[in-house]
Amino acid sequence: MDVLYSSRPLWAVLVSMIAAFLILATGERNRNLRESWTILAALAKFLIVFSMIPVILQGKVIEYTIVTFYPGLLLQFRIDAFGMLFGVIASSLWIATSFYSIGYVRGLNEHAQTRYFFAFAMCLSSTIGIAFSANLLTFLVFYEILTIATYPLVIHKESKEGIIGGRKYLVYTLTAGCVLLFAIAMIYHMTGTLDFKAGGFLEGSGSSSVLIMLFAMLIFGFGVKAGLMPMHEWLPTAMVAPTPVSALLHAVAVVKAGVFGCLRVILYVFGPTLLHDLGIWLIMAYIASFTVVVAGFLALGQDHLKRRLAFSTINNLALIVVGAVLLTKSSMTGGIIHMANHAFMKITLFFCAGALHVKMHKDYVSQLDGIGRQMPLTMGAFALAAIGLSGIPPMSGFISKWFLCLGALEANQIIFLFVFLTSAMLDVAFFFPIIYNSFFKKPMDDVATHFDEAPMLMVIPLVITALFTIIFGIVPDAFFRFFSITSLAVQNIMGVG
Repeated sequence: MDVLYSSRPLWAVLVSMIAAFLILATGERNRNLRESWTILAALAKFLIVFSMIPVILQGKVIEYTIVTFYPGLLLQFRIDAFGMLFGVIASSLWIATSFYSIGYVRGLNEHAQTRYFFAFAMCLSSTIGIAFSANLLTFLVFYEILTIATYPLVIHKESKEGIIGGRKYLVYTLTAGCVLLFAIAMIYHMTGTLDFKAGGFLEGSGSSSVLIMLFAMLIFGFGVKAGLMPMHEWLPTAMVAPTPVSALLHAVAVVKAGVFGCLRVILYVFGPTLLHDLGIWLIMAYIASFTVVVAGFLALGQDHLKRRLAFSTINNLALIVVGAVLLTKSSMTGGIIHMANHAFMKITLFFCAGALHVKMHKDYVSQLDGIGRQMPLTMGAFALAAIGLSGIPPMSGFISKWFLCLGALEANQIIFLFVFLTSAMLDVAFFFPIIYNSFFKKPMDDVATHFDEAPMLMVIPLVITALFTIIFGIVPDAFFRFFSITSLAVQNIMGVG
């Protein structure tokens, strides 16, 4: 595979870090200038990332070494197809989230806005670092930076519930980080390298029992942020954070970083051949399937809208893991492309929840009767994203779930086909009553029957992300080339091409 040496990966990481300190320096003196740093950094980051897509689609990788500590122990960026997919997701959605955040914090006149935007920029810087990491060490460094940078956002309201949620978040994620550090040290001792390799690099480097233990430790370490049960409890608790933070957690950064890490372990550290030889792929598929089904049923019982969306996220991230660990071409394609499709659909749903909170101060499903008549753009976008997550064509979620179902058949594991279909039916069960009640039930007393939306800085981003869920369903390779990038990643993993 050809290697292109370039500093662009470094600049993609640094641009939002530089903006973070400019935001801090500007502070409350000039809010328009402070928010301008956020927007400019988001646009610059996206343009840098987008400029590298043609190189990756040519079958090349882009590499940049920051420092070499010891042979095989480097802080290094290397962009392959899978990393590019995550990088494009994060950088494109940060633009929408940046505009939305400005509308949200100004609409509610939030306190500590400078701290908020500073932490937000640091989160995106570390997320791109994770996406472009060449090895487990670089991944861990940015993974832990993301943990620390997210904490001020989780506790932003500084309420009792926020502090409790933040502490729980740190306990779970920092414990996971310690486990990851131990596992990574063991891998380096056994192999002398930590570099990701399509198809894995651990084959033949240790006994079966040691490798199974390492797999369990790595999946635990990354599975905490991915919300795999029983390591999920911090995620619904963290919903006390402002809604743009919840969108960041669920669609762009934290939980996506967790599931991205799980897939790196499955496909780039162990690989399909070793997982088959060890016999742990099927066990992992059952564990993730348990999360899919249980999280779906738990979502049904949530009246708080953001908590319902949180359990929906847990459900969908587990779907991605099941797809990866079934280790067939179609299942891996479905799992990887669902990272992108889910990101656009889920950020739309959280944007809608935030618009409802800012405009109507409504946070519960039981309060939404008739609200679609007052906020048709918001609830229309909600409906599109919810239909997509349910896997109904022509929305993008249909593409993901089609390939996941094909993958279950290719693996001769019919039970997982039923898992995927059950998940889709649960999506219908906990989303469609919201859609029906908001448009067809009699409005509540405090709901107007005329058009009256949230601030346009919030509504425009959610409409755009909702439209993308239709576009990616009709033309899966539109704009960002998600489908081509996914196909290339799967080919590399399977050693084809």
